[in-house]
Parts: sequence; C-alpha cells; structure tokens
Amino acid sequence: MQHTVLNTIGNTPLVKLTKINPYPHIDIYVKLEFFNPSGSIKDRIVNHIINDAEASGQLKPGGIIIENTSGNTGAAVAMNAAIRGYKAILTMPDKVSKEKQDALRAYGAEVVVCPTSAPPDSPEHYVNKARSLAADTPNSFMLNQYDNPKNPEAHYRTTGPEIWQQTAGKVTHFVAAGSTGGTISGIGRYLKEQNPDIQVVMPDPVGSIYYEYFKTGVVPEPQENTYQVEGVGEDHLAKAMDFSVVDEMYQFTDLDAFSTARKLAREEGIFGGGTGGANVWGALKLAATLEQPATIVTVIPDNGVKYMSKFYNDDWMRQQGYDV
Repeated sequence: MQHTVLNTIGNTPLVKLTKINPYPHIDIYVKLEFFNPSGSIKDRIVNHIINDAEASGQLKPGGIIIENTSGNTGAAVAMNAAIRGYKAILTMPDKVSKEKQDALRAYGAEVVVCPTSAPPDSPEHYVNKARSLAADTPNSFMLNQYDNPKNPEAHYRTTGPEIWQQTAGKVTHFVAAGSTGGTISGIGRYLKEQNPDIQVVMPDPVGSIYYEYFKTGVVPEPQENTYQVEGVGEDHLAKAMDFSVVDEMYQFTDLDAFSTARKLAREEGIFGGGTGGANVWGALKLAATLEQPATIVTVIPDNGVKYMSKFYNDDWMRQQGYDV
C-alpha cells in the first residue's frame, strides 16, 4: 500500500515528562501513540495482521473484516478497510464512548453495540458476538486480536525497537496496562532480549482478572465489568498476553486513571485517553519505589478527543461521584 496514510504508522515521538514527575533522579518518557493515523497504538497491530492475512490468502478481495473492539482497534480496522476496499463489521461494549462509535461509522464501518454487563460466556458478549458473526458471514476474516500471536509480534518488530533506539538503550523500566496484552508482551519481550535487567510493570484496573491471576496463578471467577476506563483489563485470559515478561503488577482505580490523564493534559499538554493516564499513574507509582537513577518508558495509547463526553467532561465526572 504505497503512498497511503498507512505509511505513516509507527515511528511515534517519545517525550519526557517535565512537570508531574517529582523524582529528580528518575526520567519518565511517554510514547505518543495517538500520532498514528487513526489516533491510537492499534494501527500497528491491525496493519500487521491484515498484511499477513492478505499475504497468506486468509483475506481475499471483496472480503469482510470482523472484529471485537473497545474502539481503537475498530478505528484501525475501519481505516484499513476503507483504504484497501473491504467491508468492516465491528462489535463493541456499550461503555465505549460515543466519539469512538461515531469514528468507526465515519470510516464506513458497521457497528454492533453489545451490553458491557454480558458475562464472557454469553452470546451477547461483544467478543462472542464477533465470533458468531464471523462464523455466519461468507468471505469474512476475523483479526482475533486477543489470541493472535501477530498482535504482540507487531510491537516486538516496531514499538519495542523504537523505544530502544529512542532511549539509546538507556531504558530501565517499561510500564503498560493491557487488555489483549499485545503491547506489553511484544515490547516487554523485545526490551528484555536487549537487556534482561529491564523491569516490566503492568497496571491493571480493579475488576480485571489479570492482577489476581498474576499474583496467585489461579484464574478468578469473572465479575461483572464494573470499571469505566476503556480498552484495558479483561474478564478472560487473552492468549496474546504473555505473563512471563511481566515483573510486577499494580491495581489502579478509574479515578487514578482519569485524574492522571486530566493532569497530563493540563500540566504537560499531553492529551491522552484513560489508559494513558493509568500508564503514567503506574510509572509514577514505580518511580516512588526506586532509589537509584532510572529511565522509565510508558505509552499514551490514544487521543483524549475520544473521551470528551466522558472523563474530560466535568459534569460527567461529577455524575460518577468524582471530585473535579
């Protein structure tokens, strides 16, 4: 796909936090993934998976791409489908912001909204809905981002090497929350191959099963999805998530994520989403434990414009019971 917007994916900026980091011996850098053309880090994995599917013949001309998404993967799919001439059908939970839903439709995708409260074994769960649609739709291809090894491979091949090069190999810690786990698994594996001493830390929202599984080795009974931060945490174990590269996990609340994201915008001029807020919250929590100089890198996965009706809206915050 020469000379299209797809050629602008990757090579995103890495910038240093200068105001909200109170630890002078620690450098914290954030990789601004909203510089990708559809506005998120998911452009990397979607482009990589679709390139592979075309090359292997899994995705044929006139095909239909079907995927479950919390919005960002969907935008990347819809953008790719528009450029490459495919139809896109995307399922998502109803907690996803209106801005994200509307963006998919703007690209020409069909959007199927499912109840966030649907348990993992329900046919109405947005992942199961995508699978059933793919099974019933001729000439369709499902990215299967949660279980596809091409997901972390995209980050192993691109995002990880970029971070290593941009820090001149000085990175000591990497922080990233996960849903599919592709970002932390791919980047974490690459960085640890360059330097086994690099520590990888994963913030996880209260209500996700990952934290308890990491700490106990036991898969907990999934609870009803109670957290509002989008695109992070999970109610089932994704096969793309490699826990062996994770050294530590922290639990965060919605308020931790949202208040840090708002602070990033107002004090650092970095306008990111809730996961970016959670990642920086995790980086700051980690920094507080480090006595020696360190270089922490994390990612801002998407753009704050996608959340104007939610946590960037003071009235919405007050309605949820949060102090503004």
